Amino acid sequence: MKFKRPECLTKESMHYCPGCGHGIIHRLIAEVIDEDYKESKIIGVAPVGCAVFIYDYFNFDFVAAAHGRATAAATGVKRSIPDALVFSYQGDGDIASIGTSEVIHAATRGENFTAIFVNNGVYAMTGGQMAPTTIPGQVTVSSPYGRDPKVQGYHIKLCEMLVPLDGVAFVARTSIHNLKNIELTKKAIKRAFEVQMNNEGFSIIEVLSNCPTNWGLSPWESMKRIENEVLKYYSLGIFKDKGRGI
Repeated sequence: MKFKRPECLTKESMHYCPGCGHGIIHRLIAEVIDEDYKESKIIGVAPVGCAVFIYDYFNFDFVAAAHGRATAAATGVKRSIPDALVFSYQGDGDIASIGTSEVIHAATRGENFTAIFVNNGVYAMTGGQMAPTTIPGQVTVSSPYGRDPKVQGYHIKLCEMLVPLDGVAFVARTSIHNLKNIELTKKAIKRAFEVQMNNEGFSIIEVLSNCPTNWGLSPWESMKRIENEVLKYYSLGIFKDKGRGI
């Protein structure tokens, strides 16, 4: 099989730091769309965060949302164009902090779009401050002694919070720290899009990603950190798939 750029990716050079996981996740989305949805109307909703310029990298329409409001914007887009494949693309600070209310209520209502949630455990765009997803003991520029649950509280597990809601059809947490899990992430994206196009309700995939720059590690070391540290706090798997009885 010849390696090539997915057709729905532009030739624009991505602005992400070397080794950042966003590029991998972008490609997986593009591959799924090329394989299954080339003839569909695709609309993405861009976040505020490292992926704020995501609309430069795909050959389909995007809506830019205010910080944390991507799920609210996606709700409006999907209700206006119900036949379109609609997804929001959000970081942990965007969806699990300022956007917590928006995602919980969109999920509760069973809004029929897909949220792709990239969790790298820091506010990466603004300098690497502690985020809601920062794990206990993790050093950031705003938690220089490591996150102490007694002081800053525990990390938020958004997937586990959303599973009990009746409007939620599909919930998965995946990772991109090795080839096996990259492939599982692609399968989860494919399934979430399928759930949406079957009109089953709200779907979300949380992808554990790396941040070499703000973690102070090489790209390789940052991937190993996901495996050796992050997975102790965030378990992987499909937590809910209504259509398959999970």
